[in-house]
Amino acid sequence: MDKYAPRQWQPHEKPSLPGSPSTPLHAPAKRLAFGVVGLLVAITGGLGNALVVANLPFLQGALGATSAEMAWLPAAFVMTNVSMNLLLVKFRQQFGLRAFTEVFLVLYALVTFAHLFVNDLNSAIAVRAAHGMVGAALSSLGLYYMIQAFPAQWRLKAMVLGLGASQLAVPLARIFSEDLLQIAEWRGLYLFELGLALAALGCVLLLKLPPGDRFKTFEPLDFLTFSLMASGTALLCAALSLGRIDWWLDAPWIGVALAGAIALIFSGLAIEHNRSNPLLMTRWLGSGAIVRLALCVILIRMVTSEQSTGAVGFLQALNMGSEQMRTLYAIMLLGAIAGLATSALTINPNHLVLPLFISLAAMAAGAFMDSSSSNLTRPAQMYLSQFLLAFGSTFFFGPSMALGIGHVRANPRNLVSFSVLFGICNNLGGLIGSALLGTFQTLREKFHSSTLVDQLSALEPLVGARVQGGGASYAGVIVDPAQRNEVGMRLLANAATREANVLAYNDVFMLIGVIAILTMIWIFIRSLYLRYLNATSGASTR
Repeated sequence: MDKYAPRQWQPHEKPSLPGSPSTPLHAPAKRLAFGVVGLLVAITGGLGNALVVANLPFLQGALGATSAEMAWLPAAFVMTNVSMNLLLVKFRQQFGLRAFTEVFLVLYALVTFAHLFVNDLNSAIAVRAAHGMVGAALSSLGLYYMIQAFPAQWRLKAMVLGLGASQLAVPLARIFSEDLLQIAEWRGLYLFELGLALAALGCVLLLKLPPGDRFKTFEPLDFLTFSLMASGTALLCAALSLGRIDWWLDAPWIGVALAGAIALIFSGLAIEHNRSNPLLMTRWLGSGAIVRLALCVILIRMVTSEQSTGAVGFLQALNMGSEQMRTLYAIMLLGAIAGLATSALTINPNHLVLPLFISLAAMAAGAFMDSSSSNLTRPAQMYLSQFLLAFGSTFFFGPSMALGIGHVRANPRNLVSFSVLFGICNNLGGLIGSALLGTFQTLREKFHSSTLVDQLSALEPLVGARVQGGGASYAGVIVDPAQRNEVGMRLLANAATREANVLAYNDVFMLIGVIAILTMIWIFIRSLYLRYLNATSGASTR
């Protein structure tokens, strides 16, 4: 029997898309088991990178690296994670879901095990890059398990939960990762991750996904396209991740990387544009509807980067530690869970734009609330705003994916293109957001710092009193009045820098709110335009 011959499926069993599993009827207990395994796999795939991102300062000391060198760890993960969907979809279609699940989970466990033997920065970066490749497979795997947990009429809800579960990894990692560091320092993180990977592997071996159709899909030219596109996106991710740290105009390699990224990506697209059986459907990707969807996802992902780049960075600038922010992280997790649950309960294929509007409104409200922060702001004052931002960050995820899946169902050949597009938009949207907000914060801090310093004249009585008061606090340990005066001036300079940072972060929060509002206006105008076109076309047919 030809292994690539299509099977005969019952109507309710037929796979919805090429490479996806069939959907036979399951007993309630088995559906529950599929849901638990799907949640475990999805969180396992996202938690590895989240543990590293949440603990970069601790890992920096363990590896003896600078902050710029440590930025390569999350960058390496994204560099490989972005492009893997080019091959993963076809791998599932040609070799089957069971091979897909077992091969990539075994690789994931081996890569995580390799983390335990990392002793220098270079090997850590290599392991993170390998982790990005296998981690990309787990998000799809979690989605397929979650789909098995729900009946056919709730498949869209299953998709929301399967996709959104991985978004819970970052707040989860921030809550408990400090305890893991206390157990076995940085190896405690990797031991926990290895345990999760082995648990997930055991679960998928015990509870296998139903089979799907298999097709002979790979062609030799696919691997040339993959090499070009993967190299180009990796260079782009590296430039976006390190640009604000090495600074855009000071590091020549950033310009070289951006130029190389443009050349490689466009070379890959040119090859695909002229193929008879392309890996990427360039004409479909260039259509107006898909470009608008990609832009919308990127803009929303830029707004969601407020929590990692904005709020957490702001509180760390005020010397808030992880222990002081643990309750805030729990609030973020509750907001993300609430957004995910609300999206799953309310998602309607006929009204997918309204959730995008609501999520942007929630994030805009949260950002504007944070824009009035001061040096007296503490995590407790940011509970509501960060809950709204976390709610919006997961509430938009399912509807935006469903909008794209609607285009794919009309032509399943677009599946690879859409998977690549959605992965790139989510990853690059986050990177662009972090790069934009981090750069904007640095520029605004320099501006506010120069403005404040210009106002600090030694002839001002208040300035003199502040310097003397700061020096007087060290009178018990510093006898020399000149040295006390110098200490007082240093303390005043530190206070000015802190205030400049506070004002700069307020500008960042305001910028995020403005981006969210402008995106809402754009979506609203576009919706009105489409409604007008539908009304006029309906009137002309009558």
